[in-house]
Amino acid sequence: MEHPKMREVFGSLSFNRAAMKERLNPEIYDRLIAAIEGRQKLDSALADAVAIAMRDWALEHGATYWAHWFHPLTELTAEKHLSFTMPGPDGAPVDVFRGKDLVQGEPDASSFPSGGRRSTFEARGYSAWDPSSPAFIVKSPKGGTLCIPSVFLSYDGTPLDLKTPLLRALDALEARSLRVLKLFGQRGVRSVRMTVGAEQEYFLLDRPRAQLRPDIRFCGRTLIGAQPAKDQKLDHHYMGAVPNRVISYMDDVARELAALGVPVTTRHNEVARCQFEFAPLFTDANTACDQNQLMMETMRKLARGHDLRLLFHEKPFAGMNGSGKHINISLMDNEGRNLLKAGGNHRRNVVFLTFLSALVLGVSEYHSLLQAGTATAGNMFRLGGHEAPPSIISVYLGQTLTDLLTQLDKADLKLPDRDQLDIGLAKLPTLTPYDCDRNRTSPVAFTGDKFEFRAPGASQSIALPVTMFASVWAWGLEQLADMIEGRAQSGADPIDVALDAVKEAVKRGSSVLFEGDAYTKEWHDEAKKRGLIEAVTMPEKIDLFLKPKNKEMLERLGVLKSAELDMLHEIRMESFEKALEIEVSILYDMLWEGVLPAISKQLVLEKKSLSALDGADFPEGAPWKKYIHSLGAAKGELISQAEKLAALKEKAGKTDMRKRADLLVKDAVPLMDSIRATCDAMELVIAEDIWPYPIYRNLLSLSA
Repeated sequence: MEHPKMREVFGSLSFNRAAMKERLNPEIYDRLIAAIEGRQKLDSALADAVAIAMRDWALEHGATYWAHWFHPLTELTAEKHLSFTMPGPDGAPVDVFRGKDLVQGEPDASSFPSGGRRSTFEARGYSAWDPSSPAFIVKSPKGGTLCIPSVFLSYDGTPLDLKTPLLRALDALEARSLRVLKLFGQRGVRSVRMTVGAEQEYFLLDRPRAQLRPDIRFCGRTLIGAQPAKDQKLDHHYMGAVPNRVISYMDDVARELAALGVPVTTRHNEVARCQFEFAPLFTDANTACDQNQLMMETMRKLARGHDLRLLFHEKPFAGMNGSGKHINISLMDNEGRNLLKAGGNHRRNVVFLTFLSALVLGVSEYHSLLQAGTATAGNMFRLGGHEAPPSIISVYLGQTLTDLLTQLDKADLKLPDRDQLDIGLAKLPTLTPYDCDRNRTSPVAFTGDKFEFRAPGASQSIALPVTMFASVWAWGLEQLADMIEGRAQSGADPIDVALDAVKEAVKRGSSVLFEGDAYTKEWHDEAKKRGLIEAVTMPEKIDLFLKPKNKEMLERLGVLKSAELDMLHEIRMESFEKALEIEVSILYDMLWEGVLPAISKQLVLEKKSLSALDGADFPEGAPWKKYIHSLGAAKGELISQAEKLAALKEKAGKTDMRKRADLLVKDAVPLMDSIRATCDAMELVIAEDIWPYPIYRNLLSLSA
């Protein structure tokens, strides 16, 4: 069966601007765009007109239900389906979808995470349409659902979602960006959008094999498993030929996402075996967050149809690359200018350096918020190894830019002999944006015309990391604007005094600038001296949300009130410790249900083999007897460790959540590592048909 061309289906299931323009009369369309861009309020008459057009479009595309689609604090998505078709006054069916349905919904809020702020009997919650992100249709075998991106609030207006603080942070960033641009005389600029492109790494396994492992089924990663002889040592997998089975899956995902208006521009093999990556096209940050969630949902749904098991966990396999979600971030004004792109004239370069140094300053002051926003159970195992950056937040600019920013006031500034970097004190050079390497160990790296935030994990929603990044940047821009205004009070051109402000920002922010290998002990020691290590464990990093200066800054910017940040902290701490609790329970079960019986079977087999030799005498230290004794010793050790695990689990259940998180990190994780080491040693010496779980060698194999 021949599939239609990608361009023929692209955006067909998205109520995007093209669909709006086709369905709405010009006046209504212009008013809607003005509402989307924040230039006017969305009134009920406009909502009614849009609802009718959206309903007719959805019905023509086979939708039978509609839902407000939102991002609760679980980091997943939620939706409550309502039927378009209702009985009319005479009992005949009519299709109903009104403006008030589009604008506001009332999903039950009692069972969503709220950090203990709501009791189970307090059920009322509100969802409200976010017109800035296009509605879309998720097809089902016999119809489809119109999904309307929305925010989600408690009865008292407290956000219970990730989209609301994201939108607030983006507003704060835009307001301060416009303030800076107006200082530079760019009064025609009406809007500034953060643009985002989030790379999505993931693993694919053969589903029948993967489902035989409880750790993969319930934890999304392997809790035991010896390294295979061929893992990623030869670097054969990275960007190699994609297996046919996987390319078929990739084609289906790309086609379904294309219909939803999500362009998958890049796909390839990643470094580890059975690891792959998708990357979409840049778009505005809010839509990018919705699209990344859509991508993940689509990938989950289609994997089962290809008999594949999809893993988003940050570290599914010990000793191999983990999966991140590198978020590429820039700023774009409404005239199409990338504010992180150096230009061919002095004024453009001043703007570029101002926005660049504002981010450096913001990160130096509030790097702990970027740490907190990426502190998850999965990232605990990923960050700091096998290409993932450490959790210490630093900024890599490349040596040329670093030299330029730190030596702007030196008349004898020496730069590489490149025509496009001719510099003097009177004006700035025409900078070459890609005149830098890409530091794979840096959490925040400037890569030419954008920043790449490499710390977020593959399973995360990008909404919270982007919210923190936008907030930090907004604060930095506010500081630059204050400096420039203060220096321009004497009547000087802000462009002329901006370099002094840039120099001051870089001087104050220099603690986070680092060009070297962030894995080295020397850097960790240096980072500690610079004050960049404020927390060591993941619970301590989550606690950084509650740091008084962080709460004050986020509240002042209007991103999160103090009570809202308390709630976010509690929910993320609970999510963290529950993930570890589940892993403890699953490992305990795997020991008693699989590993210990396997050792017994091997022991019985060896004892029978030994007795079959009719009394042949082997000295006590003979290899065979040593092997038998090692099996018995390992079983005894694992039983002892299992008892410790059970006792630790019982102890954890009697403590409060914060202490439980510490107990699990400090005691359970090392104990689980010790159990793993013993299990992995046994896996290597027990017959494959006796070992209870598929081993790495078989798991990490996808037939063509």
